[in-house]
Amino acid sequence: MSVDLCIFNVKIRSIFAPPGTTALAIKSGQIVARGTDADICAQAGTATRMIDAQGRELLPGFIESHLHLFMGGATLSMLNLTDVFGFDALNAAFQAFIKKNPGKGILTGFSANYTIVGDNARPDRHLLDRISPNRPICMLAVDLHCAWANTRALELAGILHGADVGQGAEVVMGNDGLATGELREFEAMRYIQNLTDLQGRDSLDNTGIEPVAEESRAHDQALIRRAGLYCAQHGITSAVNMDGNPYQAGLMRDLAQAGEMPVRVSLPLKLVEKDGPEGVDRIDLFGEEVRGWLHFGRIKLFLDGVYDTWTALTVSDYPERAGFRSEPLIAPEVFNAICVAADKRGIQMATHAVGDGAVRATIDGYEAAQKKNGKRDSRHRIEHIDTITSPDLDRLKPLGIVASMQPVHPPGSAGLPLEPTTTIMGRGRWDTAFPWRMIRDRDIPLAFGTDWPVSPLSPLYAIHCALARKPWGPDTPDQRISLEECLLAYTTGGAYADFTEDCRGALQEGFVADLVLIDGSLDDLAQDKDAARISLTICDGKITHDAEL
Repeated sequence: MSVDLCIFNVKIRSIFAPPGTTALAIKSGQIVARGTDADICAQAGTATRMIDAQGRELLPGFIESHLHLFMGGATLSMLNLTDVFGFDALNAAFQAFIKKNPGKGILTGFSANYTIVGDNARPDRHLLDRISPNRPICMLAVDLHCAWANTRALELAGILHGADVGQGAEVVMGNDGLATGELREFEAMRYIQNLTDLQGRDSLDNTGIEPVAEESRAHDQALIRRAGLYCAQHGITSAVNMDGNPYQAGLMRDLAQAGEMPVRVSLPLKLVEKDGPEGVDRIDLFGEEVRGWLHFGRIKLFLDGVYDTWTALTVSDYPERAGFRSEPLIAPEVFNAICVAADKRGIQMATHAVGDGAVRATIDGYEAAQKKNGKRDSRHRIEHIDTITSPDLDRLKPLGIVASMQPVHPPGSAGLPLEPTTTIMGRGRWDTAFPWRMIRDRDIPLAFGTDWPVSPLSPLYAIHCALARKPWGPDTPDQRISLEECLLAYTTGGAYADFTEDCRGALQEGFVADLVLIDGSLDDLAQDKDAARISLTICDGKITHDAEL
């Protein structure tokens, strides 16, 4: 019986297939054979699709190990402020965006750097009022842990005079008794997000339990599908979502069952402190999975925020704020109890931990679960690990913890300025900041992602950032890893972290036919971010992106 697809005349690295492999045969969404052009093409029939790769490099489809699909889809219609610096440039960008989007509703810019209006100034409502005095506007910070709104937006949201947003979040107040416009963390930001057409359904703290009108569901499904297509454009075939609720589960299930998802999705249940260990059982509200396309079985928690808002949990004081340390978003006893409850059910944990104190508390929670329930192949994950102490680095491997990291996050990479982050963090934390090399040297499982829409989605750009990273000081350790280690973190490492290493992340017979064809040279990415491009993406044996179309 003939195969469905033959892709031949390819270059494949020896980390993914035996030397001499130049072709693959695909049938029913699986790789059924690999070998020479002659061997594989001999399996073709009259209905077989033949793809001559013309010597391009073939990889397993990229596994994006940390992103936010729903919010990412929403940002595709927002104003992208990544490369905008200075008030004049910001004003021009917003004026053009306002002209393109007439009306009275709130307009949102995203990926705004903390230094967008200068190294020594932060945005506030007065500055945004100069841009738009009457129509509500807001900006989401580059890390999505902070936002800035103008006076009109604050008035409509009902928080111009402040609001009680709970521990770990803040509506920053000015000396005049009114909000400055800076909103720190999700509980504060959601007041503004509720003003959008999505009414906060895309926000990272949405519980997804409230009923939603059918028209809104259709709109939201379209956003998620658009996000999936955007993933395919960047060679991504599997997307590990890092926020989730029953509403999102239903949207994605409908898309997957209809064959409308261009990418495979792994979706977690996000919990907060007030949910407690009892909240773990809410994952049952997700309903059925869709075999091969939509997988649940993970709990996501946020233990801290980020350094730029002084909400990263640290083991010692912030250097310029003597006596100050952020409070954990989840009390240690509650976090440990959630870990124990999830682990007992065989559910994987994924915890946002940026500060070295948050990383330590996360390790403590995973260790508590192992002591209580016994050791198993849990593969609990720590998301980010911006900073970690040396002793805690040595605790990861024995506990089987997976490091889920983003090469586009270090200050100085991906267009991010070094300041104010590196100063807020403190010189004492630099040596073990974003420690990819130290992680790999300890044989700790490593999975790469981007945290999109926090950072640009492209795995090729992320790999460039990983290879081109420069130490922050002359005596700071070089944390770069090799190109092949980066490729493995985006393929086999991502599959391992998602418990799919038996069917994804490699070019093996019997594995799913998730492939990406590269135009240009991956070996030149360290010097040139544009050295390689996505030519073709194949997911489940079907073409999901073709650069020539």
